[in-house]
Amino acid sequence: MGVETALAPRHADDVAQWKRDHLPVYNANRFKLGVFGQNCSNGCTITHAETSFEPSYAHSVKISRLADTLGFELLVPVGRWKHFGGSTRFNGTNMEVFTWAAAMACHTERIMVFATAHVPTVHPIFAAKQSATIDHISGGRFGLNVVCGWFKPEMEMFGVKQLGHDTRYEVADEWLTVMKRLWTEEEFSHQGEHFTIKEGWLSPKPIQQPHPVIINAGSSPAGRDFSARQADFNFVSIASVEKGAAMVKDIHRRAAEHGRHCGVMSYGLVCCRDTEKEAKALYDRIVAEGDWGATRTIIDLMQGENYSYGSNQAEIRAMGERFIAGWGGYPLVGTPEQVVDMMVEIADTGVEGFILSWLDYYEEMKYFGEKVLPLMRQAGLRQ
Repeated sequence: MGVETALAPRHADDVAQWKRDHLPVYNANRFKLGVFGQNCSNGCTITHAETSFEPSYAHSVKISRLADTLGFELLVPVGRWKHFGGSTRFNGTNMEVFTWAAAMACHTERIMVFATAHVPTVHPIFAAKQSATIDHISGGRFGLNVVCGWFKPEMEMFGVKQLGHDTRYEVADEWLTVMKRLWTEEEFSHQGEHFTIKEGWLSPKPIQQPHPVIINAGSSPAGRDFSARQADFNFVSIASVEKGAAMVKDIHRRAAEHGRHCGVMSYGLVCCRDTEKEAKALYDRIVAEGDWGATRTIIDLMQGENYSYGSNQAEIRAMGERFIAGWGGYPLVGTPEQVVDMMVEIADTGVEGFILSWLDYYEEMKYFGEKVLPLMRQAGLRQ
């Protein structure tokens, strides 16, 4: 279980050392590892391919404990309120993320537990209070994934008007500014364009100082600007090694312009077997049994957000296959040796880690721990 510790120090040099000592995302491992999407039905695979994975509390505890035992750095859930349709009703059954994070914190010892907050669905005072509480429950291991609310049917379900893409980041910027003031100031009032706070107050403050780790997955110019100003890590989508390297440089440059640093991580899907043929067969089976109804819904929504997934049907289908196999993540498909070689290539771009998904999380994570992690240590990616 999480053990409460004293508040982190406030002096900048002491805070940096405390983070290195206490927060896994700042440890000495060159390439961090996490688990992505274990709280939702189907996880990150939009498919009917057979698996023992289920979105139950007990199964999620098993996955979290295994990730903790293997030395993974973070658990990142998908914030989801509504399914994507299709024959799988993809992600329709899911556990609410703040409650889930608190529970996972009580079943783990070292790994960081994140919640994924949709800005339009929760007031910053409430989100700040939830975050500070879980930070104490976890002994200072909580992190917050900030999402601006891109899935229009979810926002409409809440009765929230879907704002324009860049405007949503403006709202998120003020939302997070209010939260950071609650975490760091004794009492304040705020009159902004989107939020009004009268005599804001929050106690206890988070254990982490000045605030819990903030992550965001903003790939657009507005998203990268938001991460540069507000986030500790941007979880970018990587279409290729070359594009990933350019993204890392751009995010670092934008953050430096604000006098700060923003780290870069990404996410990947894993199909790893003893032979390349077996690994590719697994990937092909996931895609062959994929739910194209839900996948097309996602692609249509994202194209409406001006994400570029290609200009012809072949490129769009290729991206659809990546969504089916692992929510569009970078494909780590091959033998343990090949998977590690791919991670070395990604690490060389400046990407600091991956949150990962599998068709069968628990069973395939055990294989990952036995076959891949030792090779990662030999390659200098892990200690």
